[in-house]
Amino acid sequence: MPAMPDRRWWPADARPSVGLMRMTLDNPATVAAPFGDRFAHLARVDLPGGSLLMLSGQVAVDADGRVVAPGDAGRQAERIFELIAAILAAHGAGLTDVLHIRTFLTDLADLPAYGAVRRRLFPGTPPPASTTVQVGALFLPGAVLEVEVTAAVPVTGNAAATRPSE
Repeated sequence: MPAMPDRRWWPADARPSVGLMRMTLDNPATVAAPFGDRFAHLARVDLPGGSLLMLSGQVAVDADGRVVAPGDAGRQAERIFELIAAILAAHGAGLTDVLHIRTFLTDLADLPAYGAVRRRLFPGTPPPASTTVQVGALFLPGAVLEVEVTAAVPVTGNAAATRPSE
């Protein structure tokens, strides 16, 4: 079977588009670059009615890539959602635009601490759709939680202003 092409890194003039859909990968300056520059923090799909934002999994790290509050799920959740909010803001979105949250915990016993942060940040009814799983480990020692989100942003009068610069 032939290998699938790596579509993560598109030259600016070769980004794929299908009809009125446009896809962009971005690493906003509002957060530290991904580890090893091996992935994009965000994949954006622009459609006629708005944009779909899919964020890579975020772990609680500081600007130097060190784990924040090793082993503390509550404090790590706070930091992760700060990072997520910064990435979303760079694309004209916020936590209220989140549709789905995927959470990876190294110990389900940490669910109450994580859940308390989620309930505070997502007080609406119903809250975003959610998937939570326990994993054996995360890639950074001391990280006990990783969170991915998908958000939707409707077209507004300044939608072009929220699109990342090319």
